[in-house]
Amino acid sequence: MTDLKAQEKAAKKAEKARQKRIAQDEKAERKRFAKNGFSNPANPTRSVALTAVCAIFAVYCLFPFVYLMINATKTQADFTSTFGLGFGKTFALWDNIATVFTYQDGIFARWFLNTILYVVLGAGGATLLAIMGGYALAKFRFPGRKACFVIIIGAISVPGIALAVPQFLLFAKLGLTNTPASMIIPSLVSTFGLYLMWIFSDQAVPDELLEAARVDGAGEWRTFWQISLPLLAPGIVTTALFAIVATWNNYFLPLIMLKDSDWYPLTIGLNQWKDQASTAGGQAIQNLVITGSLITIIPLVIAFLMLQKYWQSGLAAGAVKE
Repeated sequence: MTDLKAQEKAAKKAEKARQKRIAQDEKAERKRFAKNGFSNPANPTRSVALTAVCAIFAVYCLFPFVYLMINATKTQADFTSTFGLGFGKTFALWDNIATVFTYQDGIFARWFLNTILYVVLGAGGATLLAIMGGYALAKFRFPGRKACFVIIIGAISVPGIALAVPQFLLFAKLGLTNTPASMIIPSLVSTFGLYLMWIFSDQAVPDELLEAARVDGAGEWRTFWQISLPLLAPGIVTTALFAIVATWNNYFLPLIMLKDSDWYPLTIGLNQWKDQASTAGGQAIQNLVITGSLITIIPLVIAFLMLQKYWQSGLAAGAVKE
Protein backbone atom coordinates (compact mmCIF):
# COMPACT_ATOMS: atom_id res chain seq x y z
CA MET A 1 0.00 0.00 0.00
CA THR A 2 2.83 2.37 0.91
CA ASP A 3 4.67 1.50 -2.31
CA LEU A 4 1.52 2.24 -4.37
CA LYS A 5 1.12 5.68 -2.80
CA ALA A 6 4.78 6.39 -3.37
CA GLN A 7 4.44 5.41 -7.05
CA GLU A 8 1.38 7.66 -7.46
CA LYS A 9 3.22 10.53 -5.79
CA ALA A 10 6.23 10.02 -8.04
CA ALA A 11 4.01 9.84 -11.15
CA LYS A 12 2.27 13.11 -10.21
CA LYS A 13 5.61 14.74 -9.58
CA ALA A 14 6.94 13.55 -12.94
CA GLU A 15 3.79 14.76 -14.75
CA LYS A 16 4.05 18.15 -13.06
CA ALA A 17 7.72 18.41 -14.10
CA ARG A 18 6.77 17.42 -17.67
CA GLN A 19 4.05 20.08 -17.88
CA LYS A 20 6.53 22.65 -16.56
CA ARG A 21 9.07 21.71 -19.23
CA ILE A 22 6.39 21.96 -21.94
CA ALA A 23 5.36 25.43 -20.73
CA GLN A 24 9.01 26.53 -20.71
CA ASP A 25 9.57 25.14 -24.21
CA GLU A 26 6.45 26.88 -25.54
CA LYS A 27 7.52 30.17 -23.98
CA ALA A 28 10.99 29.85 -25.48
CA GLU A 29 9.48 28.96 -28.87
CA ARG A 30 7.22 32.02 -28.82
CA LYS A 31 10.16 34.25 -27.98
CA ARG A 32 12.19 32.75 -30.81
CA PHE A 33 9.42 33.25 -33.38
CA ALA A 34 8.73 36.79 -32.10
CA LYS A 35 12.42 37.65 -32.36
CA ASN A 36 12.46 36.52 -35.99
CA GLY A 37 9.29 38.47 -36.79
CA PHE A 38 7.01 35.44 -37.22
CA SER A 39 4.15 33.86 -35.33
CA ASN A 40 3.58 30.16 -34.79
CA PRO A 41 -0.09 29.17 -35.36
CA ALA A 42 0.46 25.89 -33.50
CA ASN A 43 1.65 27.77 -30.43
CA PRO A 44 -0.10 31.18 -30.52
CA THR A 45 0.73 33.99 -28.18
CA ARG A 46 -2.24 35.18 -26.14
CA SER A 47 -2.36 38.93 -26.65
CA VAL A 48 -4.96 41.07 -24.93
CA ALA A 49 -4.24 43.98 -27.28
CA LEU A 50 -4.72 41.81 -30.37
CA THR A 51 -7.96 40.40 -28.98
CA ALA A 52 -9.23 43.93 -28.32
CA VAL A 53 -8.35 45.02 -31.87
CA CYS A 54 -10.18 41.99 -33.31
CA ALA A 55 -13.21 42.75 -31.12
CA ILE A 56 -13.29 46.37 -32.33
CA PHE A 57 -13.02 45.21 -35.94
CA ALA A 58 -15.86 42.69 -35.40
CA VAL A 59 -18.09 45.43 -33.96
CA TYR A 60 -17.22 47.67 -36.92
CA CYS A 61 -18.21 44.94 -39.39
CA LEU A 62 -21.40 43.90 -37.58
CA PHE A 63 -22.66 47.40 -36.78
CA PRO A 64 -24.33 48.08 -40.19
CA PHE A 65 -26.08 44.69 -40.07
CA VAL A 66 -27.37 45.34 -36.54
CA TYR A 67 -28.51 48.81 -37.61
CA LEU A 68 -30.47 47.31 -40.51
CA MET A 69 -32.10 44.65 -38.34
CA ILE A 70 -33.23 47.18 -35.72
CA ASN A 71 -34.50 49.86 -38.09
CA ALA A 72 -36.27 47.38 -40.37
CA THR A 73 -38.72 46.85 -37.49
CA LYS A 74 -39.78 50.52 -37.39
CA THR A 75 -42.52 52.46 -39.10
CA GLN A 76 -41.60 55.60 -41.03
CA ALA A 77 -42.71 57.75 -38.09
CA ASP A 78 -40.62 55.74 -35.62
CA PHE A 79 -37.62 55.83 -37.95
CA THR A 80 -37.53 59.63 -37.95
CA SER A 81 -38.41 60.12 -34.27
CA THR A 82 -36.43 57.45 -32.38
CA PHE A 83 -32.77 56.70 -31.72
CA GLY A 84 -31.05 54.81 -34.54
CA LEU A 85 -30.06 51.83 -32.39
CA GLY A 86 -33.30 51.76 -30.41
CA PHE A 87 -36.52 49.96 -31.29
CA GLY A 88 -39.62 51.95 -32.18
CA LYS A 89 -43.00 51.98 -30.50
CA THR A 90 -44.42 49.56 -33.06
CA PHE A 91 -42.87 46.33 -34.32
CA ALA A 92 -43.52 46.70 -38.06
CA LEU A 93 -41.04 44.28 -39.64
CA TRP A 94 -43.65 42.03 -41.29
CA ASP A 95 -45.68 45.01 -42.46
CA ASN A 96 -42.55 46.59 -43.92
CA ILE A 97 -41.63 43.39 -45.78
CA ALA A 98 -45.14 43.12 -47.21
CA THR A 99 -45.10 46.78 -48.24
CA VAL A 100 -41.67 46.43 -49.88
CA PHE A 101 -43.02 43.73 -52.20
CA THR A 102 -46.26 45.59 -52.98
CA TYR A 103 -45.05 49.21 -53.23
CA GLN A 104 -45.20 50.64 -56.78
CA ASP A 105 -46.98 47.54 -58.10
CA GLY A 106 -44.32 45.18 -56.71
CA ILE A 107 -41.37 46.69 -58.55
CA PHE A 108 -38.99 45.43 -55.82
CA ALA A 109 -39.66 41.83 -56.84
CA ARG A 110 -38.78 42.76 -60.43
CA TRP A 111 -35.53 44.35 -59.27
CA PHE A 112 -34.76 41.25 -57.20
CA LEU A 113 -35.31 38.95 -60.20
CA ASN A 114 -33.20 41.25 -62.39
CA THR A 115 -30.35 41.01 -59.91
CA ILE A 116 -30.61 37.22 -59.83
CA LEU A 117 -30.57 37.18 -63.65
CA TYR A 118 -27.42 39.32 -63.76
CA VAL A 119 -25.75 37.17 -61.10
CA VAL A 120 -26.62 33.81 -62.65
CA LEU A 121 -25.61 34.75 -66.20
CA GLY A 122 -22.92 37.33 -65.44
CA ALA A 123 -21.21 35.94 -62.34
CA GLY A 124 -21.88 32.34 -63.40
CA GLY A 125 -20.39 32.96 -66.83
CA ALA A 126 -17.43 34.82 -65.33
CA THR A 127 -16.74 31.88 -63.01
CA LEU A 128 -16.93 29.35 -65.84
CA LEU A 129 -14.62 31.39 -68.07
CA ALA A 130 -12.18 31.91 -65.18
CA ILE A 131 -12.11 28.18 -64.46
CA MET A 132 -11.45 27.17 -68.05
CA GLY A 133 -9.00 29.99 -68.75
CA GLY A 134 -7.08 29.55 -65.51
CA TYR A 135 -6.82 25.78 -66.00
CA ALA A 136 -5.57 26.19 -69.56
CA LEU A 137 -2.96 28.76 -68.55
CA ALA A 138 -1.76 26.56 -65.68
CA LYS A 139 -1.60 23.20 -67.43
CA PHE A 140 -0.80 23.95 -71.06
CA ARG A 141 2.32 25.51 -72.58
CA PHE A 142 1.79 27.71 -75.65
CA PRO A 143 3.38 30.80 -77.24
CA GLY A 144 2.30 34.03 -75.54
CA ARG A 145 1.63 32.45 -72.16
CA LYS A 146 3.95 34.88 -70.36
CA ALA A 147 2.36 37.79 -72.21
CA CYS A 148 -1.04 36.63 -70.94
CA PHE A 149 0.31 36.71 -67.41
CA VAL A 150 1.52 40.29 -67.82
CA ILE A 151 -1.80 41.38 -69.32
CA ILE A 152 -3.80 39.75 -66.50
CA ILE A 153 -1.67 41.34 -63.78
CA GLY A 154 -2.00 44.71 -65.49
CA ALA A 155 -5.78 44.30 -65.84
CA ILE A 156 -6.15 43.51 -62.13
CA SER A 157 -4.53 46.84 -61.27
CA VAL A 158 -7.10 48.79 -63.35
CA PRO A 159 -10.20 49.70 -61.29
CA GLY A 160 -13.50 48.67 -62.84
CA ILE A 161 -14.94 52.16 -62.51
CA ALA A 162 -12.26 53.45 -64.92
CA LEU A 163 -13.64 51.16 -67.63
CA ALA A 164 -17.30 52.03 -67.10
CA VAL A 165 -17.39 55.07 -69.41
CA PRO A 166 -15.49 53.37 -72.30
CA GLN A 167 -17.82 50.40 -71.93
CA PHE A 168 -20.84 52.70 -72.08
CA LEU A 169 -19.57 54.37 -75.27
CA LEU A 170 -18.91 50.97 -76.85
CA PHE A 171 -22.31 49.57 -75.92
CA ALA A 172 -24.02 52.77 -77.08
CA LYS A 173 -22.40 52.31 -80.52
CA LEU A 174 -23.69 48.72 -80.58
CA GLY A 175 -27.17 49.76 -79.43
CA LEU A 176 -27.04 47.56 -76.32
CA THR A 177 -27.49 50.17 -73.61
CA ASN A 178 -30.63 49.94 -71.48
CA THR A 179 -30.74 46.16 -72.05
CA PRO A 180 -29.78 43.19 -69.84
CA ALA A 181 -26.84 42.54 -72.17
CA SER A 182 -25.20 45.78 -71.05
CA MET A 183 -25.06 44.32 -67.53
CA ILE A 184 -24.28 40.69 -68.32
CA ILE A 185 -21.50 41.02 -70.94
CA PRO A 186 -19.16 43.25 -68.85
CA SER A 187 -19.72 40.96 -65.85
CA LEU A 188 -18.37 37.99 -67.80
CA VAL A 189 -14.81 39.30 -67.47
CA SER A 190 -13.16 38.66 -64.10
CA THR A 191 -9.41 39.12 -64.29
CA PHE A 192 -8.95 38.45 -60.59
CA GLY A 193 -10.97 35.24 -60.89
CA LEU A 194 -8.88 34.17 -63.86
CA TYR A 195 -5.65 34.82 -61.95
CA LEU A 196 -6.98 33.02 -58.86
CA MET A 197 -7.97 29.93 -60.86
CA TRP A 198 -4.62 29.99 -62.67
CA ILE A 199 -2.71 29.83 -59.38
CA PHE A 200 -5.12 27.34 -57.80
CA SER A 201 -5.10 25.00 -60.82
CA ASP A 202 -1.31 24.96 -60.82
CA GLN A 203 -1.28 23.92 -57.14
CA ALA A 204 -4.35 21.66 -56.89
CA VAL A 205 -4.09 19.46 -60.00
CA PRO A 206 -0.92 17.31 -60.17
CA ASP A 207 0.61 17.00 -63.63
CA GLU A 208 1.20 13.28 -62.96
CA LEU A 209 -2.56 12.74 -62.57
CA LEU A 210 -3.23 14.35 -65.94
CA GLU A 211 -0.52 12.29 -67.59
CA ALA A 212 -2.02 9.11 -66.13
CA ALA A 213 -5.45 10.06 -67.50
CA ARG A 214 -3.99 10.71 -70.94
CA VAL A 215 -2.16 7.37 -70.90
CA ASP A 216 -5.48 5.67 -70.08
CA GLY A 217 -6.99 7.24 -73.20
CA ALA A 218 -8.96 10.13 -71.69
CA GLY A 219 -9.23 13.22 -73.86
CA GLU A 220 -8.46 16.71 -72.60
CA TRP A 221 -12.15 17.61 -72.31
CA ARG A 222 -12.97 14.47 -70.30
CA THR A 223 -9.87 14.92 -68.14
CA PHE A 224 -10.93 18.46 -67.32
CA TRP A 225 -14.54 17.70 -66.41
CA GLN A 226 -14.13 14.35 -64.63
CA ILE A 227 -10.70 14.62 -62.99
CA SER A 228 -9.58 18.23 -62.68
CA LEU A 229 -12.90 19.94 -61.94
CA PRO A 230 -13.60 18.07 -58.65
CA LEU A 231 -10.12 18.98 -57.42
CA LEU A 232 -10.77 22.64 -58.20
CA ALA A 233 -13.94 22.86 -56.05
CA PRO A 234 -12.49 25.17 -53.33
CA GLY A 235 -11.06 27.57 -55.90
CA ILE A 236 -14.29 27.50 -57.91
CA VAL A 237 -16.37 28.40 -54.84
CA THR A 238 -13.99 31.23 -53.93
CA THR A 239 -14.03 32.63 -57.47
CA ALA A 240 -17.82 32.30 -57.64
CA LEU A 241 -18.32 34.13 -54.35
CA PHE A 242 -16.14 37.04 -55.44
CA ALA A 243 -17.98 37.25 -58.77
CA ILE A 244 -21.41 36.98 -57.12
CA VAL A 245 -20.68 39.72 -54.59
CA ALA A 246 -19.21 42.00 -57.26
CA THR A 247 -22.23 41.57 -59.54
CA TRP A 248 -24.81 41.71 -56.73
CA ASN A 249 -23.37 44.97 -55.35
CA ASN A 250 -22.59 46.54 -58.73
CA TYR A 251 -23.80 50.14 -58.72
CA PHE A 252 -21.94 52.37 -61.15
CA LEU A 253 -22.29 50.15 -64.23
CA PRO A 254 -26.11 49.87 -64.11
CA LEU A 255 -26.30 53.54 -63.16
CA ILE A 256 -24.86 54.59 -66.53
CA MET A 257 -26.11 51.66 -68.63
CA LEU A 258 -29.78 51.42 -67.61
CA LYS A 259 -32.51 54.03 -67.87
CA ASP A 260 -35.59 51.81 -67.75
CA SER A 261 -36.55 51.08 -64.12
CA ASP A 262 -37.91 47.68 -65.20
CA TRP A 263 -34.30 46.54 -65.75
CA TYR A 264 -32.82 48.05 -62.58
CA PRO A 265 -30.95 45.80 -60.15
CA LEU A 266 -31.56 46.17 -56.42
CA THR A 267 -28.72 48.66 -55.90
CA ILE A 268 -30.14 51.24 -58.31
CA GLY A 269 -33.75 50.57 -57.35
CA LEU A 270 -33.19 51.11 -53.63
CA ASN A 271 -31.18 54.25 -54.34
CA GLN A 272 -34.12 55.55 -56.37
CA TRP A 273 -36.42 54.94 -53.41
CA LYS A 274 -33.95 56.70 -51.13
CA ASP A 275 -33.90 59.80 -53.33
CA GLN A 276 -37.67 59.81 -53.70
CA ALA A 277 -38.19 62.10 -50.71
CA SER A 278 -36.03 64.83 -52.29
CA THR A 279 -38.19 65.04 -55.42
CA ALA A 280 -41.17 67.36 -55.73
CA GLY A 281 -44.15 65.74 -54.05
CA GLY A 282 -42.09 62.68 -53.17
CA GLN A 283 -42.89 60.53 -50.15
CA ALA A 284 -40.17 59.60 -47.62
CA ILE A 285 -39.96 55.80 -47.33
CA GLN A 286 -36.71 55.27 -45.44
CA ASN A 287 -38.28 52.37 -43.54
CA LEU A 288 -38.86 50.55 -46.85
CA VAL A 289 -35.32 51.34 -48.04
CA ILE A 290 -33.88 49.87 -44.84
CA THR A 291 -36.10 46.79 -45.03
CA GLY A 292 -35.28 46.31 -48.70
CA SER A 293 -31.56 46.59 -47.92
CA LEU A 294 -31.92 43.91 -45.25
CA ILE A 295 -33.69 41.61 -47.69
CA THR A 296 -30.98 42.33 -50.27
CA ILE A 297 -28.08 41.12 -48.13
CA ILE A 298 -29.80 37.96 -46.85
CA PRO A 299 -28.97 35.86 -49.98
CA LEU A 300 -25.29 36.87 -49.73
CA VAL A 301 -25.15 35.97 -46.03
CA ILE A 302 -26.74 32.57 -46.75
CA ALA A 303 -24.29 31.93 -49.62
CA PHE A 304 -21.26 32.76 -47.46
CA LEU A 305 -22.47 30.60 -44.56
CA MET A 306 -23.21 27.61 -46.79
CA LEU A 307 -19.94 27.82 -48.73
CA GLN A 308 -17.72 29.03 -45.88
CA LYS A 309 -15.67 25.84 -45.64
CA TYR A 310 -14.80 25.79 -49.35
CA TRP A 311 -14.23 29.55 -49.41
CA GLN A 312 -11.69 29.48 -46.57
CA SER A 313 -9.74 26.59 -48.07
CA GLY A 314 -9.75 28.35 -51.44
CA LEU A 315 -8.32 31.53 -49.95
CA ALA A 316 -5.50 29.51 -48.37
CA ALA A 317 -4.54 27.87 -51.65
CA GLY A 318 -1.00 28.61 -52.65
CA ALA A 319 -0.09 29.96 -49.22
CA VAL A 320 2.26 27.03 -48.62
CA LYS A 321 4.72 25.88 -51.23
CA GLU A 322 5.41 22.17 -51.15
